Amino acid sequence: MRQDTLLPPDLADCARQLAARGRLLAERDPELYRTAVLGQEQLGKFFATELGWRVDVVEHADMVRLHKRRQDVPGTRGPRLRRESRDRPLAPRLVLIVVALVCEQLWRRPRITVNDLMQAVSQVCAADSADGLLPRFRIVPDEEVGKREARENRQSIVDALRLLDADGTIVFEGDLDHAVDEDGADGVVAASRDRLSARFSSLSPSLLKLSQLPPDRHVEALASDRVPDDADVDDGGAEDGGEEDWDTAAPGEHNARTATTVRRHRAVRRLVDDPGTDPVADHYLQSSTGRNRALNVLHALGLVGTVRRDWWQVGDPTGLGSTMDFPHGRRMERQAALALLRHLGTRPMLDGGEAPVTSAEIESLFERIRERLPRWAAAYDRQQAALARAAASELVDAGFLVDVAEPPDQATATPEPHWRPTPAARMWQVKVTEPDTSDSHHRSGGHHTSGGHQTSDGTVPKRPVVPDDSEGGLW
Repeated sequence: MRQDTLLPPDLADCARQLAARGRLLAERDPELYRTAVLGQEQLGKFFATELGWRVDVVEHADMVRLHKRRQDVPGTRGPRLRRESRDRPLAPRLVLIVVALVCEQLWRRPRITVNDLMQAVSQVCAADSADGLLPRFRIVPDEEVGKREARENRQSIVDALRLLDADGTIVFEGDLDHAVDEDGADGVVAASRDRLSARFSSLSPSLLKLSQLPPDRHVEALASDRVPDDADVDDGGAEDGGEEDWDTAAPGEHNARTATTVRRHRAVRRLVDDPGTDPVADHYLQSSTGRNRALNVLHALGLVGTVRRDWWQVGDPTGLGSTMDFPHGRRMERQAALALLRHLGTRPMLDGGEAPVTSAEIESLFERIRERLPRWAAAYDRQQAALARAAASELVDAGFLVDVAEPPDQATATPEPHWRPTPAARMWQVKVTEPDTSDSHHRSGGHHTSGGHQTSDGTVPKRPVVPDDSEGGLW
C-alpha cells in the first residue's frame, strides 16, 4: 500500500467506530468526535481510497457520518428491534417502512407529539394503501381493524422511534413503553433536520430511475455512486442479462476507477464489515498484492486479522468497533451457541468439506447435555427446536454458520432448517467444564444450579470482542 494512504494512528479509534456504527455524535463520543473533526481530511481520504465510502463532517449537527455502500448486502443483517426483552430480532419490513414515514413527518414538523405522529403516518398510509403502495396502517381499532392489529401498528411506531433514537436522529421526551397502549401517555419527539438529511447514503431514487428497473436490481442501483444512463436501464446493464456492475460498465466515461479498484473495494468492505470472509471466492484476496493491502487496511483501523488459505477472520480486541460481544454473555442462547461451537469443532469432515448441520443434530446435542445436566436450559423444556434455532442464529451472526436453503420435505411440505459451518468453526477451541456437584461442594457454598462453564480461547473473530481469557458458561 502507498504510505500516504495509511490512516494516522490517532484516528484509528474514530475510523473503527465509524465503520461499525456509521456515525460519531458529539454528545455521545465527545473525544472521538473532536478528533474526527480535526482529522476529517485524513479520514475522508482513507475511507474514499481504501473502501470507496464517503465521510461527511456535519459540524452544525454535531455529527460525523460514514456513508457505507455494499453491493453484496448480507440478507440477515439490519437494524434490530430494541425492546425490554432479551431477544433483539431484525426489524421487519413494516417497521422499516414506518421509519421512512416517520422521517418524512419529522422533516415537515421537527417537533411533534407521538399521538400526532401516529395519526400523520396512518393518514399517509390510508391515502396509498388502496393502490398497494403502502401497507394499511390503522392505529385505532374499529369494525375493520381489531385491537391486536391496531396495537401491533402502534408498536411498530414505537420500534421505529427507538431505532431513530439509538442512532441519534431524534430525542424523545416521555415514556415510549406507554405509547403502545391506546390510552397511553403521550410524549414529544424532537428531530434535527441536519441529521435527518444525513441519514441516506444512496443517490435519489428518482435519479436512479428505480421505477424503470426490476426489483432484483434495486440493491445494485442504491449501492452505486453514479447515475445510470438510458442504456443501463434499457438493456438491463449488460448484454448477459444485467449482471455487470455499473461501476465497471463504462469506466472511461462514468468512473475513473479501474475494475481492479472496484474488486479491491468489495473485498476490503467485506473484511471490515463481516465476521469472516471466504478468500476462495475473491481473486483479489488470493493475490499477494491484495492480501498485503488488505492487511494494511486492517492494521490502520486497529483490527487484528488471522489469515488462512480458506478463511479470513478479523477481530477487534478493544470492542470499540464491534456491535457484537460473542462469546460473552450468560444468556441461555449464548451458552447453547458455545456448546454447539464446540460440537462443530469435533465433527468429522467430509471429502468435500464440512457437512451441513441440521436442527435435529443440534437438538440431539442439547438432549445429551440435559441428560448430564437436567436443569440446564430449563426455560426451553420441550422447546429444543427453538433453542437450536436461537443457538444457530448466534453462530450465523458471528460468522461460524451460514444459512442453507433446503427444499421442503415431501411429507410435511415444510423445509427443515440446516446450516453449513464455515472454516471459522475449526479456528476456535472451546472447553466445557462441568461443575462439582458433590455434597461437600454444596456445603461449602457452591452455587452452580445447572450446567458447567465454558472457556473459549484462540483466534479472535471480527465482530465479536474476545480477549484470550474470555469466559462464557453453561451455568
